[in-house]
Amino acid sequence: MKTQLAEDLGLEFPIFAFTHCRDVAAAVSKAGGLGVLGIAGHSLGHLKMELDWLEKEIGDKPYGVDLLLPTKFVGSGGEGKSQMDAMIPPEHQRFLDELLEQHGVPALPKDEKARPAFSVGYEQQRDVIEYVFSRRISLIASALGPPPAWMIEQGRAKGVRVAALAGTAEHARRHAEAGADIVVAQGTEAGGHTGEISTMVLVPEVVDAVAPLPVLAAGGIGNGRQVTAALALGAQGVWLGSLWLTTEEAETHPVVKQKFLKARSRDTIRSRSLTGKPARQLRSAWTEAWNDPDNPDPLPMPLQPMLVAEAQARIARSAHKSPGAEQLINYYVGQVVGSMNQVKSVRSVMEELVTEYADTMERLDGLIEE
Repeated sequence: MKTQLAEDLGLEFPIFAFTHCRDVAAAVSKAGGLGVLGIAGHSLGHLKMELDWLEKEIGDKPYGVDLLLPTKFVGSGGEGKSQMDAMIPPEHQRFLDELLEQHGVPALPKDEKARPAFSVGYEQQRDVIEYVFSRRISLIASALGPPPAWMIEQGRAKGVRVAALAGTAEHARRHAEAGADIVVAQGTEAGGHTGEISTMVLVPEVVDAVAPLPVLAAGGIGNGRQVTAALALGAQGVWLGSLWLTTEEAETHPVVKQKFLKARSRDTIRSRSLTGKPARQLRSAWTEAWNDPDNPDPLPMPLQPMLVAEAQARIARSAHKSPGAEQLINYYVGQVVGSMNQVKSVRSVMEELVTEYADTMERLDGLIEE
């Protein structure tokens, strides 16, 4: 399963694993792929602890990081937190309070506070970006928006590949023009922030649009046959996120993990209810409430995560004992969730991907007439 990009990065397999869990990132890197740790919302102190542990755990194996760098969002004009708090309409807070009350979700203990909403944008995360370039990362990815010029320059100076996710060929060209080294073509099947074009259509469009830049395929990829298909479409590797959420190492909320294991492929929805931008996630009472036309529309990023941060903390804290919170709780996941019906170790998942890829290639070779 060698590709030029995998060889350049020192990987045994061209499998890139996006995850918010350091244990998953480490396990993938140790198994021959490249673990990519999502660091949006990390403080510098917490990030240092995470990367210290990760680098010690994987030794000389490569790894990467991923963050959110949208070019357009509320607050990009320099508004402070108090100004942005004032932009949240009272009716949205009332709706959210009533939703939690209807579902019997208890308040947080007085000594417990919700984690602040994640920061977005380049300037808001400049200290984090500068810090990760002081570590031994092999890749840094921008999940929303083209990477800024400074990041490109730092990447080239440090020998770090800069990647950017794209949901259309136009976005991909913009990333290439900005100087990105890798484009991740993410189809609508993917979990998290994603567009409306399917992976099968999007990947060859992006490959043609940005050639000779290497392209990774993302969205709806959960087995070796799909990895083979991605490479056949011209990708030099695969970018997998949802697949790791039900692994033994994943820190997925236990209630959410059980929901994933029971879910079908049609049980996901693109919704702005968590971040303010369309993000594929598991259907739940939460998404149903926000999609009801009688209720307020989700706010733009980052006002929506500011609004829902405490509510999400309350739901997560009580989902294991409150039927109402259990109905509301959800998380980002792609349509491949329908195949994620068994808890496995990361190494087992990696072995299955590689073995099925080899079996598929052998079967395809048998179709060629001599």
